[in-house]
Amino acid sequence: MKTTQAVQTTSTNGSAPQSLIEIESLLQEHYALYKGNQDGAVANYIPELAKVEPDEFGMAVATQAGEIVTAGDAKAPFTIQSISKAYTFAMLLDEAGREETYAAVGVQPSGDPFNAITLDARTNRPFNPMVNAGAIAVAGRLRQVLGAGAFDRVLDLFSRAAGRALDVDERVFESEKETGHRNRAIGHLLRAAEVFDVPVDDVLDVYFRQCSIRVTATDLAVMGATLANLGINPITKQDVFGMDAVRDTLSVMFTCGMYDGAGDWATRVGLPAKSGVGGGIIAVVNRQIGIGVFSPRLDEAGNSVRGKLCCIGLADGLGLHAFDATNPGSSFLRGMAKWD
Repeated sequence: MKTTQAVQTTSTNGSAPQSLIEIESLLQEHYALYKGNQDGAVANYIPELAKVEPDEFGMAVATQAGEIVTAGDAKAPFTIQSISKAYTFAMLLDEAGREETYAAVGVQPSGDPFNAITLDARTNRPFNPMVNAGAIAVAGRLRQVLGAGAFDRVLDLFSRAAGRALDVDERVFESEKETGHRNRAIGHLLRAAEVFDVPVDDVLDVYFRQCSIRVTATDLAVMGATLANLGINPITKQDVFGMDAVRDTLSVMFTCGMYDGAGDWATRVGLPAKSGVGGGIIAVVNRQIGIGVFSPRLDEAGNSVRGKLCCIGLADGLGLHAFDATNPGSSFLRGMAKWD
């Protein structure tokens, strides 16, 4: 049986802030509650993902102030997979601007499986950047804008968002490259639709590598907190994303980030989020915290079973839902307005 671990940054007087104590208590509670849940199954369509330890389970929360609280296997490495889509989308917005980004990909929920070989009939472009077609379109535009060094730039940006140097799981990359025939079909469809004008193999090299970047639940929490903190990493204080890119990315995460479970998630949890078939979930509370959860057993939609349950518990326990009656809204607006 694995033991719960908790790590936190204390306040200047040596004691933990009350809010951190409450978050730590909830993390430990939900870790203990769900660690025995064996519902779902690991992803098996990528051979290397079928080999992962199914019962690893970690949770982490990072605050806007740079404090971190963890429970369980929060330092266990896994591949980021589709969570990468949110960050390459934000990167393209910063590198190329809105006009070029939205010439390549839309922002509408698709209603189709995430790996559907289809485009929006109205625009002849992918529906949104959180499905495979949209993420490959984004990778294609990044490859076109940044050239042969595109992936190195992607890895550097992900590392700055996480606050440490990340790397690629080469075995997972090779496994995806060898078996990703459906994604190759999507790539050729996009090239035929003139979404990008570079070789499909070069684009898919970027895409497969970005999905194979190795992270932990703690990394995801910090990456989420970077979005929550208006694009600035709360630990390193590095400026990672522009505010416009953050706003657009969080918006699309809210509506499209959880595969075919996005509507249920928006109703039940009420936070911008993105999941990956490696078992990770990242969620963001704007101007407050980032949440990272890792558990490889997935539901039918491809979302972590224990990850979803934990995020529901945190949202309920801390009143995080965007439309919860206990959520007071933007502290920035409260600071500007006089409500007498």
